[in-house]
Amino acid sequence: MAILIDEHTRVVVQGITGRIGRFHTEEMINYGTQVVAGVTPGKGGETVLDRPVFNTMKEAVAQTGATASIVFVPPPFAADALMEAADAGIRFCACITDGIPMHDMLKVKRYMRRYRAQQKMTLTGPNCAGTISPGRSLLGIMPGHIYLPGRVGVIGRSGTLGYEAASQMKALGIGVSTSVGIGGDPVNGTSFRDHLALFEADPDTDAVVMVGEIGGPQEVEGAEYVRQHMTKPVIAYIAGLSAPKGRRMGHAGAIVSGVGESAQEKIDILTAAGVTVAPNASCIGETVARVLSEHALLGRCSEVGSCPAVAGSSAATSPPVDHRLQHPTR
Repeated sequence: MAILIDEHTRVVVQGITGRIGRFHTEEMINYGTQVVAGVTPGKGGETVLDRPVFNTMKEAVAQTGATASIVFVPPPFAADALMEAADAGIRFCACITDGIPMHDMLKVKRYMRRYRAQQKMTLTGPNCAGTISPGRSLLGIMPGHIYLPGRVGVIGRSGTLGYEAASQMKALGIGVSTSVGIGGDPVNGTSFRDHLALFEADPDTDAVVMVGEIGGPQEVEGAEYVRQHMTKPVIAYIAGLSAPKGRRMGHAGAIVSGVGESAQEKIDILTAAGVTVAPNASCIGETVARVLSEHALLGRCSEVGSCPAVAGSSAATSPPVDHRLQHPTR
C-alpha cells in the first residue's frame, strides 16, 4: 500500500502535446504508470504516444475513468487547468508548472473551498517534482531509478533535495513507500501536515522524512502535528542555514520574512517536537538509518541486513543525481 498513487491509478496528462509534457509522459509510461489520456484544448481527437487527446478534462475522465492528473500547462493557463481538473472529479493532481502568479493560486485555493472534504481534490504543487510510489507508479518528473521500494515516506518542498534523500537511502538499502513533492511556492495545494496525516494512517509506512527549507510556516505546522499526533518516527532536513534574512533563495517561497521562518528556528521547533534533524544534506540517509535502527525498524525498511551508517562506517556515497531534471519548465 502507498499514499496518493499506486499501480492502479489512471492518469491524465494536462498539456501532453507540449514538448515537456510529451517527454515526461513517455518517462512515466516507461516506468509503468497507467497514463490513459491527455488533455489539450483544441487538439481533441489527436493521439500522443498512442494515448487519446481530449479537449476537456470532463470528457477525458468520462471516457477513461481517470482519477489523477499531472499538469504541464504554461503558467498563464495553469490555474484554469487546476480548477478544470477539480471540476472533472480528479482526486489527485500534481502541478509541475513553475511561475504561476500568486494571485492565480489564491483563486485556485478559493475555488477548492466549494467542495466537501470527501470530494475535494488533493493538489500538490505548483512548482513541484510530483509524486512517486516506487515500483508502482510515477506521477512527476523525478528520475525513477533512484527510488527503492520500501517503508519510509518522504515529503519535500525541494525536488532535488528529495532526490538526494532517496538516493542516499537507496545506497543504504532503505526504500521509500511514497515520495511527495509539495512544491516551493508561497501558495500551494497541500502542506507537510496534510501528508504527515496520510503517512501516519498508512500501514505500510514506518517512518517519515520531511525535507524543508527557509520561508513560510509549513515546517512549523508540521512540527505541531508531529508533536500532537504522530506515532511514527520523523526525520527532517531544513535547507538554508546560511541564508540571509529577506533574500529569496531559489524557490519563490524560500525567503525569511518573519519569526519562525529561518532554518535555525525551524530546526529548534522540529527538535522540540521530537523530530530528529539531519545536520546537513549529506547526512540525510545515515540519519534515517540511525533513527530506524533506534526504533528497531531497520530490518523492515531495508533491503540489506546491515547498514554501514549504523555499523559505524562513514556515510555511504550516493550515486549521482541528475539535477537538470528538477524543473524543465523553468
